[in-house]
Amino acid sequence: MSIWSRMADAIAALASGEGLSAVFEKLRASPDRTVAFAIAVIALGAKMAKADGLVTKDEVVAFREVFLIPPEEEANAARVFNLARQDVAGYDTYARRIKAMYGKDDRPLCDLLEGLFHIAMADGVYHPKEDDFLHDVARIFGFDERRFRSIRAQFVAEADRDPYDVLGVDPDAPMGDVRAAWRQLVRETHPDQMLARGVPEEAIKLAERRMVAINRAWEEIQSGRAA
Repeated sequence: MSIWSRMADAIAALASGEGLSAVFEKLRASPDRTVAFAIAVIALGAKMAKADGLVTKDEVVAFREVFLIPPEEEANAARVFNLARQDVAGYDTYARRIKAMYGKDDRPLCDLLEGLFHIAMADGVYHPKEDDFLHDVARIFGFDERRFRSIRAQFVAEADRDPYDVLGVDPDAPMGDVRAAWRQLVRETHPDQMLARGVPEEAIKLAERRMVAINRAWEEIQSGRAA
């Protein structure tokens, strides 16, 4: 059964006029976090689309790269997207609901933020208002400046890239600690781990950029310390 088929109850609640905030509250108690993740990406993606004033064809294509939407489910996905754009609730309300949904486990929030970056960069332009939006969402999720810069560097070509930021270690950390951080991040980025924390199978490709960045950072640090 696809993620979109499992969204039936959520779509029904939206159709009854409950609103996305109420739906998030219901999903918080649900063991099926894949539906929560999908709705979170759609809702925040819709709010982000308003940040720079328009939704481009490239952004729509990028969303389809994150989620494979069967033709028969396009109407459901579009309904969630349009409701989020029209809802008077601000993106910060959604972000806080999502943060509460996942509690102390911020790994799904990192996956979600990466999906938003993927959509934001689809047209090849990183708009300052998109940066403000994503920066604030990251803050609400509880990410510090280092972690935000690390995620941004995976997607924005002109962003500063510090390999130590990517691995979340200090520049003077012992090599053993750096290696341990690298291995831990590789484990967390494995598809099986992502599925276990509620990332839909359709969205596992979100990890591709992260794995490249993690391995590149490790190689850069190794090379730099060997010099």
